[in-house]
Amino acid sequence: MKKVITTEKKSIKLWLDDIEAGAFEQVKNLANLPFVFRHVAVMPDAHQGYGMPIGGVMASEEVVIPNAVGVDIGCGMCAVRTSLTSIATDQLKAALIEIRRAIPLGFKHHKRPQAHPLMPKAELPITDLPVIAREYQSALTQLGTLGGGNHFIEIQQGNDGHIWLMIHSGSRNLGFKVADHYNHLAMELNRKWGSKIPPNWQLAFLPIDSEAGQIYLHEMRYCVEFAYANRKLMMERVKDAILSVIQPVFFEPMINIAHNYAALEMHFDRNVIVHRKGATRAQAGEIGIIPGSQGTPSYIVQGKGNRESFESCSHGAGRKMGRKQAQRQLDLHQEKKKLDDQGIIHAIRSVNDLEEAAGAYKDIDEVIDNQLDLVEVLVELRPLAVIKG
Repeated sequence: MKKVITTEKKSIKLWLDDIEAGAFEQVKNLANLPFVFRHVAVMPDAHQGYGMPIGGVMASEEVVIPNAVGVDIGCGMCAVRTSLTSIATDQLKAALIEIRRAIPLGFKHHKRPQAHPLMPKAELPITDLPVIAREYQSALTQLGTLGGGNHFIEIQQGNDGHIWLMIHSGSRNLGFKVADHYNHLAMELNRKWGSKIPPNWQLAFLPIDSEAGQIYLHEMRYCVEFAYANRKLMMERVKDAILSVIQPVFFEPMINIAHNYAALEMHFDRNVIVHRKGATRAQAGEIGIIPGSQGTPSYIVQGKGNRESFESCSHGAGRKMGRKQAQRQLDLHQEKKKLDDQGIIHAIRSVNDLEEAAGAYKDIDEVIDNQLDLVEVLVELRPLAVIKG
């Protein structure tokens, strides 16, 4: 931990030296909510989001805040270690072609619905989940699709001597629809109740013992499971692509973690709702994934169960530039050269792609160093080939 701030109603514990002004204002808002438990934890990759900063961890009593989960519910990482110790450039390129054939990227969905058994099982009948029921058929075409923004598929070389496969993706439009619906419902109910939380904080809440709060939690958990099913299906198709160009290959069990969700957990001897928005759970001994940007390493880590972070760690490197800012300020030639010099098959083609260039992100090594009290690094993974959404 880098510093503790005690000027607000609840303390703020930071795992970074510098936090942008907008994100810090959001953290202070969180620390002044009446139902926040104990303190607010800020991970080393933190930057401004909607209502709650990306990289924020907040525990609450008796309420859940949709904007403290975010719009891409269940977004997270998965990784698989292969039996390969090397892979040739021509094999990498051939595998990328097969991956692009099998997995729709960006806003694209499958032309045909995927099989129903691939969808997660709901805790309640689908008809009792209004947003899921409405969006279910559309979700069948979204299953096994990457999405856009910072979502990616990478083939990596580990310092353990093995080739790894990694995917970053979420719950696609299904999660957005659930998040948007319940945030607006919370705003409407907070106005009706005369909530004293300023609307411009974008932190409208739902009591967890209310019907709206309970249904949100059910729909949110379904989206978390959908995001996992989405990553799992994509990983199967990435493995098929590898097998189409090189055999034999054996694959270890998939590591999967989410970094946008709320969950009932016990901390400091109290049952609380922990909101992780762009943060990864890091219980003692738990295996996690902290990705870098294209052109920088990613890490397989093991949690240390640090109580002060609510047993959490960062979800990645974290942005240091907004998307438009990166397009304006970064040099296309320099960003491409950085990747070319490392021999990475990358996704930087035009100025528009600079929003996901390595220069738009914080230094992943510094981010890791700032949280060595939260996680232990097990494997460093360097990118060989990258597909961006």
